[in-house]
Amino acid sequence: MRGPVHGMTDERADAAPAKEQTEEQTDQGLEHAVARRVRVLRTARGLSAAQLAASAGISPAMVSRIESASISSSLTTIQRLATALEVPVASLFRGAEARPSAIVVRDGQGAPVVRSGTARGHTYRSLGSILSASGPSLEPLMVEFSADATELPIYEHAGVEFLLMLDGALEYQHGDRRWELRAGDSVLLDAEAPHGPVRVIEPPVRYLLVNPEGI
Repeated sequence: MRGPVHGMTDERADAAPAKEQTEEQTDQGLEHAVARRVRVLRTARGLSAAQLAASAGISPAMVSRIESASISSSLTTIQRLATALEVPVASLFRGAEARPSAIVVRDGQGAPVVRSGTARGHTYRSLGSILSASGPSLEPLMVEFSADATELPIYEHAGVEFLLMLDGALEYQHGDRRWELRAGDSVLLDAEAPHGPVRVIEPPVRYLLVNPEGI
């Protein structure tokens, strides 16, 4: 009968704690990813923790614990939060995987996305999104108005917004003020005031729009 292979017992003994440690680190990564996403999306929508809790059917204390990553949320709670924040469930896990530090989008490319102005002849293309671990995340969009675009929606949302005109010209409103914006002009504004294009002066119009992610 063969004797024990030297080192085998030690390797197996060490393997189990190592596996447990890896699983624990993964769980912590998920908790922190969910915490960041819930906090960013809640803030972007101008909701207090109590308001989100009421909408999701959970307690404000639970929201606080989730946002501080001090609790592992059940799938039921995650689903309720996603519904209250009007995002897919998978969106709350974004950032748990390795995320890119840079995204390059070539001229004329970008993923088509649907926004409230899509049905009015506006085209939106996402230029990427990276979840920040230390602060708000931004979502840059390329926006185009066709020559036959009719209705121009007015927006109000939490956070700030940046617009840089690239082509054409339009009249833009913020609160009770209006400006004529042409290629090279930009505006940085408090997005809680009513804002948006009110008249196309020279079509086609194309501009870069940067919003907090999730708006």
